[in-house]
Amino acid sequence: MEPHAAAAQNPNPTPNASAGPPPISAYYQTRAEHHAVVSSDWLAHAAAAAASLPEADAAAAADDSAASLLSPGSNGGGGIEEFNFWRRKPEAAEAVAAIMALAAVIRSSRATTMMELEIELKKASDKLKSWDATSISLSAACDLFMRFVTRTSHLEHEKFDAAKSRLIERGEKFGEISLKARKTIAMLSQDFISDACTILVHGYSRVVLEVLKLAASNRKLFRVLCTEGRPDRTGLRMSNELAALGIPVKVLIDSAVAYSMDEVDMVFVGADGVVESGGIINMMGTYQIALVAQSMNKPVYVAAESYKFARLYPLDQKDMTPAHRPIDFGVPIPAGVEVETSARDYTPPQYLTLLLTDLGVLTPSVVSDELIQLYL
Repeated sequence: MEPHAAAAQNPNPTPNASAGPPPISAYYQTRAEHHAVVSSDWLAHAAAAAASLPEADAAAAADDSAASLLSPGSNGGGGIEEFNFWRRKPEAAEAVAAIMALAAVIRSSRATTMMELEIELKKASDKLKSWDATSISLSAACDLFMRFVTRTSHLEHEKFDAAKSRLIERGEKFGEISLKARKTIAMLSQDFISDACTILVHGYSRVVLEVLKLAASNRKLFRVLCTEGRPDRTGLRMSNELAALGIPVKVLIDSAVAYSMDEVDMVFVGADGVVESGGIINMMGTYQIALVAQSMNKPVYVAAESYKFARLYPLDQKDMTPAHRPIDFGVPIPAGVEVETSARDYTPPQYLTLLLTDLGVLTPSVVSDELIQLYL
């Protein structure tokens, strides 16, 4: 998709049951490749659509939305430019791109009071989150950034220039921590990977790939069973990258997980989001893999960055913002047949063994305590 074409589209149009299949989440449109460019127009259209306003009002709201991210106190687009810059990097998650963009908003702000700066930062955060309301990590990262940089009352008693400098310092520190998260997790995970073990992975996860890459560079001998990851076949991408590293890898069709589980020593998965219960929201199929693993006494390890810790508490599979992805079965679907396009599922904490995070190795029951600490 060309950048100028993307700019004209709303990545999260308001669902309309009479308009055909559910809209495809922007997050899943760009899951495999994170090179799309987001313009102020695109963000503005997304914000207007989310507001569900009439067309005339939506256009006015769009102008206001773009202006709030490119606020009068900024240098004319620092936030969006920074977001686009980081999203072009294949190794950078959208959540990290948002964190770096918010840090850029602070640096370029021309606000003259702390109140103005915090309002400007909040508006920028809201507009970044509106780019894809279904992305849990994007929303959580923006919320955590806001909390991290503004959580002390001492800022109110400092001179503005000193307080702004402290905000910039904190923003850059949070960005640095986020950028290093995967490498930290990879180092903490090495004790769980032993020679001659077999690891099952599901789909494509950059943090899981980092874990396995480090294990291979440490000359550990192991093999990987990789699910195909239909319908977008992200597992094939994972298997290609593992094979390029010289790691023995075998691709499984998704329905062969139970059949192959007796060969497996452990399961490694990533996460779109870690919720307050200690469970995870991840690509479709994670829940059933965890169920099979537990029934056969295989540990399930979740590798997830702390900026994915979200203040959500889903009660069941349907109790979360839906995200959809296209389904191509390779054959025509008969008219009147409904197709499930949900892109992710919820795995409750009782089916997970440990969460390997940049905050440390956590049991699922500790996640609530960590979230409290993060948001204090």
